[in-house]
Amino acid sequence: MNFTQFLLILRARYKIILITLLVTVTTTVAVSLLLPKTYKASTSLVLNYKGTDPVTGITLPAQLMPGYMATQVDIITSRRVALKVIEDLKIAEGAAVRAQFMEATEGKGTIEDWLADLLLKKLDVVPSRESSVLDLIYKGNDPQFVAAIANGFATAYQQVSLQLKVEPSQKASSYFTAQIKLLREKLESAQAKLTAYQQEHGIVNADTRLDVESARLNDLSSQLVMAQGQSIEAGSRQRQAQGSNGASPDVMANPIVQNIKVSLSMAEVKFADTAQKLDKNHPQYLAAKSEVDKLRSNLEEQIKLASSGVAGNAHILQQREAEVRAALAAQKAKVMGLNGARDELKVLLNEVDTAQRTYEGASLRYNQTNMEGQSNQTDIAVLNPAIAPLDPAGPRVLLNTLASIFLGTMLGLGLAMLAELMNRRVRSAEDLVEALKVPVLGVVQWAAPKRPRRGFFNRALRKNLSAN
Repeated sequence: MNFTQFLLILRARYKIILITLLVTVTTTVAVSLLLPKTYKASTSLVLNYKGTDPVTGITLPAQLMPGYMATQVDIITSRRVALKVIEDLKIAEGAAVRAQFMEATEGKGTIEDWLADLLLKKLDVVPSRESSVLDLIYKGNDPQFVAAIANGFATAYQQVSLQLKVEPSQKASSYFTAQIKLLREKLESAQAKLTAYQQEHGIVNADTRLDVESARLNDLSSQLVMAQGQSIEAGSRQRQAQGSNGASPDVMANPIVQNIKVSLSMAEVKFADTAQKLDKNHPQYLAAKSEVDKLRSNLEEQIKLASSGVAGNAHILQQREAEVRAALAAQKAKVMGLNGARDELKVLLNEVDTAQRTYEGASLRYNQTNMEGQSNQTDIAVLNPAIAPLDPAGPRVLLNTLASIFLGTMLGLGLAMLAELMNRRVRSAEDLVEALKVPVLGVVQWAAPKRPRRGFFNRALRKNLSAN
């Protein structure tokens, strides 16, 4: 079918198109005039998503992400917000509302859920493009009621949004309260263990005491080295004094031995002189000899005493070495014990420090979440509150009429084409070719004869004839 055939069909079926258009437009205008007037109230909200948190002071990230505005729209249109509106405005307390609920649902369900569904059906939330403004639009038959509902949804959305923000903080605060109690008990237990250990071992400062004991250990080590040297030297002198029969330097250096040797030398000189002059039986000879023997006896006795002194000194030095060695061993054991005590004390101190840091971190987090849970600051502000509209938003008679003209025209065209398809006619040479599949040799132009015009006399005559 080409455009010429389409126009021929429209010209042949114009009555169907006109009747359909007339019926559609008339019906639309009548329905628009009969429908009750509807009013629309709008509340504008601003989402302050930039800035810092009013409690913690932490810079907040940009919340205007692809799903943020959609999330806010879902919150506004949620049943929780609708139930909050019903509770704040006390809509369910009216007797007329309860009667309508009983008539509509026969008492099934709750009146709050029924009202929430009705309110959400007439609520529209429109986010602005490239901005953080939301428009809450509510439609109804009463201008005061629609304004109250729009403002009620804005207030309820602010309250619910604040609850959604602080409820996690309140739950976290309750959790931290229990955890802080446990952490405080752990900290007190660790401190008690540390105090008991210090009292048991008498440790005030393990590092200071260890330094003192280490210095004492070093001093004892030096004393042992010195005592060992002295003991070895004393032992050598003892052996020399015992085996050299007075030739030991210690014996020879004895002043008594030296004095006796001097006296002995003088006595021996005197005795030799006397022996040359006198006979051995002479009293002076005997006296000189007796003096020499006595001095020699005294010398041997003093040599023995000096050797005994060297041996005693060696024995004392050996005892001193043994005592220093024992003290050194005891000091080593003490230092080793202090090392173990210091390691154990460090473990206890680390436990106390760890428990202290954990407790302080939990306390800090608890204070922060507690403040967040008690915050009444919201990121939502009312930009333009709804007011009662003066003019109705619908029905729009002119807009509906224009839409009915378009719809009626399209429907008339459709009905005309449907009628043509149900009763196909030959309206052009192309239709004849398509129907008979034969070529057209010629077309005879035909025009309908014009009807003769009847004047006033003919019309009057026709009227009289009809009357007779």
